Amino acid sequence: MSIQAVVLAAGEGMRLRPLTKNRPKVLLPAGNRPILEHVLDAVVSAGVRDITVVVGYKKEQVMKFLNTYPVPVKVVVQEKQLGTFHALSCAKDEVTADRLLIIPGDNYVTAASLKSLLQETNAALVAPHTRPWDYGVITQKEGTLCSTNMRAFDAPPGTLVETGTYLLERKLYSAFFALENPDDIVNEMSYTGHDVRVVEAKDWYDADCFADLLELNRYLLSKQTACLGGFIDQRATIRGHVVIGKDVTVGPGTVITGPAILGDGCVIHPNVCIEPGTALGARVEVEPFTYLKNSIVMKDTRIGAQSRIVDSVIGEGCSLEQTSTASYSFGTVIGDRTTVGAFTRLKGAVIGNNVEIDGGKLIETEIPSDTRVM
Repeated sequence: MSIQAVVLAAGEGMRLRPLTKNRPKVLLPAGNRPILEHVLDAVVSAGVRDITVVVGYKKEQVMKFLNTYPVPVKVVVQEKQLGTFHALSCAKDEVTADRLLIIPGDNYVTAASLKSLLQETNAALVAPHTRPWDYGVITQKEGTLCSTNMRAFDAPPGTLVETGTYLLERKLYSAFFALENPDDIVNEMSYTGHDVRVVEAKDWYDADCFADLLELNRYLLSKQTACLGGFIDQRATIRGHVVIGKDVTVGPGTVITGPAILGDGCVIHPNVCIEPGTALGARVEVEPFTYLKNSIVMKDTRIGAQSRIVDSVIGEGCSLEQTSTASYSFGTVIGDRTTVGAFTRLKGAVIGNNVEIDGGKLIETEIPSDTRVM
């Protein structure tokens, strides 16, 4: 039986603002590659080559990325972001296969999980989650899906939730569009009277908030194969699984402990400490006596000397002088093209795009885009 994948990549990702102001959630980097690339790799590795991607928000960026992907994909445009069901309806004329694999483009799932799903006829991929009340909590009987509850606010951490990934027969997929005011896909599957099997995922991640994005980044870094490129001074120390790209310079006295990744063209000055969970995008510059841990720093950003960046996400093209981030439940997020003056401390702050922060400040709140803090 033929199988076709529909990858839903039209959403914005409002919870990840300001990072998603300039890019869709599916193109946020995790392990120095867009989340969508990891999703497509899993689909292809599971044996599915007939792929349709539904794009919408910042669609030009997604389409540009898809043009570089080594496996050809078809593209469908959702002109207005009206939810998952509407996104699926946009692709219905493209569905020609006997079975359909529906998968969110902003969730990470392993190829092994998808292969297990593809062994069924109609099935839903589920996984335990620490915040099940943010998702649809499923009920099952002997491995068959009964229902999903979107308001299970008393569900304990670790409860099984729907992941948004399903395998459906074409006739079951087509039946959705004859229904009026569908509540959600999982319950509609049970309404049709078909048995929908439950398949528990291995290593599923939804980057629904900044902390989730860092967790996904750590996981992906731990799965990469160590590879050292560029120029590494013999007095530098590299420990564990570290990926260093082309044209990277690592100065003397620097210590890098994996899992970590340095993108192409990074410049790491002497006496820098890079700890596990750190991903530096292309052409990031880190000046001396700086400490980085469990953070994502996007391309073309400069981290000034004697900075301390922990549990944080830093956007593209930023310039941080002597800056420190401290963590409550999360460190700090900084949008694109933001500058931070020396001796600034950021504690649980969310800094917008194109912000200018003068030196000597303590910031613990949200700073809107296009503002200056004096």
